[in-house]
Amino acid sequence: MSDLVLNTFDWVPEKPRGYVRDLRVRWALEEAGLPYRVRGVPFRDRDAEHFAHQPFGQVPWLTDGDISIFESGAILLYLGERSDALMPADPHGRSKALEWLFAALNSVEMASLPWSIMMFSGNTDDTPAWNRLQQFLTARLQRMEPVLAAREWLAGTFSVADILMADVLRLVDRFDGLAEYPACRNYVGRALARPCFGKAHADQLAHFAAADGTRN
Repeated sequence: MSDLVLNTFDWVPEKPRGYVRDLRVRWALEEAGLPYRVRGVPFRDRDAEHFAHQPFGQVPWLTDGDISIFESGAILLYLGERSDALMPADPHGRSKALEWLFAALNSVEMASLPWSIMMFSGNTDDTPAWNRLQQFLTARLQRMEPVLAAREWLAGTFSVADILMADVLRLVDRFDGLAEYPACRNYVGRALARPCFGKAHADQLAHFAAADGTRN
């Protein structure tokens, strides 16, 4: 059996904990019931090996024997090929899961991430730049609301598309950005109620907290 190793930072500050993207991979691995190990890599002193696996110096990346994959979406696709728990087996369901996985990354996160970064920083003054970010996110959420009101999961059954979309939307919900979108908020709630999310989230928090005693 291949040795799946999830590589993530050995430590991060408090604010991003629970939202570092290795969570998406942890969640998928738990849903699939695939055995894996977690390897911590330095948060501050990123070396040549790190950049060889992840050219932007980010996390996560996954190794499976001599295969190394970076980008959370690509990792989820790779794992989806290994488990029906992550990807529907029928062609129709698979096509839906694929399109919504890419939509989560390319359409929704493109709007939610810059908005969330501004919320993290507190730089939300009434400026043209901020107003454009708000409008961009609003347009995406307005489109997602009827989609999620009409179905439990994006591809009919739970899949990697839901791991990505729920993780993208829960960051918006962290700042109460889903208050006017009950279907989006309920969808996030359904996803986060899954036991595998709870374990993945708790494991990530414990992983970073374990290194607190080593920091100055």
